[in-house]
Amino acid sequence: MPNVWGRHPKYALFVFVVLATTFYLLDPFYMPPPPGSLPPLELHMAEGELARRLVRADVIYDKMLADRKDMIKKFGPEPEDVMMFPPDKDPWPAYTVWDFFPATYNCPHELRRVGALGDGGKWVCGLSRVEDKPDCVVYSVGINHESSFEAELLSSTSNCEVWGYDFSVSSFGPQIPSSLAHRAHFFPYGLAGSDSIPSAGDTDGHPMYTLQSLMRMNSHSHIDILKVDIESWEFETLTTLLKSYLDAGKPLPFGQLQLEIHLWDKTFEQFLGWWEMLEEAGLRPFMTEPNLVYANYNRESSAQLAELNRLGAVPGSPTDGPVDLPLLSSPLSPCLVLSFGFCLTHVSLGLCAEAEPVFGVWFAYSFLNIKGNNVFIRDHPHKARPQH
Repeated sequence: MPNVWGRHPKYALFVFVVLATTFYLLDPFYMPPPPGSLPPLELHMAEGELARRLVRADVIYDKMLADRKDMIKKFGPEPEDVMMFPPDKDPWPAYTVWDFFPATYNCPHELRRVGALGDGGKWVCGLSRVEDKPDCVVYSVGINHESSFEAELLSSTSNCEVWGYDFSVSSFGPQIPSSLAHRAHFFPYGLAGSDSIPSAGDTDGHPMYTLQSLMRMNSHSHIDILKVDIESWEFETLTTLLKSYLDAGKPLPFGQLQLEIHLWDKTFEQFLGWWEMLEEAGLRPFMTEPNLVYANYNRESSAQLAELNRLGAVPGSPTDGPVDLPLLSSPLSPCLVLSFGFCLTHVSLGLCAEAEPVFGVWFAYSFLNIKGNNVFIRDHPHKARPQH
């Protein structure tokens, strides 16, 4: 037999190819690409493993954007025709606004829960990228006596410093130990779309500043992680902030955004336009989590939403705490209180009687800024991710 192979090498090669192909096709673990699969990635456009992961995440997110357009067309067909919380009737299923905005961008690093489980903690993409970063800067707007996120972030990094802002409290929460207090800086200011300083005789007003103004006060040119929870003011604040950078053709000055969104008196068309502005600026949601604490408060109640009688506190209402209301016998009209964690925060779903929010269910979203030269999307300090 060896003499046969030696005298006919081409024949031997042919037999080898046939056998190899046969075994490959018979492989029980082989699965052909499913119909409608994503187009092949052009990984040659990027350099390095991080850039390859970002290219792949972009392709996956782009497919979601196309799917969102198709979904709007199906349930609209125009954005102004889409209901935030449609009734349970044709066209079925009755998808809510949440289903149009999934967190589908893949974090190119490790995912880590920072801070308390439940309300207070956040999901961070690539905390290892700032563990030893010499100029790590974190802004936290909205403290509310809970600083487990800030405390764990400080204890997990060597040089990160946190600037906290909240005019409703006088300091960070008790979670930050005295040994880390020298890297935590608190100010009783608010974040807004324009600067506003109360007059000397105004005892009810509070100092309000834009993000750009706060950064100038601190001599900062960048923020690695920005956390924002400002009770529905995020629309005005972020619209002003993002528009200034978009108009100037500049990337946003932060790498990740943890954002709580409260959708009161918003239509689907309005929210879609605002969300698309976030996407245009480079923000991509990469993580979401539910916070069902208020749903748990009502676990003894009937499954009928109209029978819920223990209602969450409503920002701007006369009371600061939960309120007891009479059992609602009429159908509830849906309204929205959404909170997101941008690269996350919380989302609250409101159920309304007479268009008034009465019940909260939170979801947390995390967003990554994929534009510019921040530490989460570059291979090293002098190498930015290629734009496309």
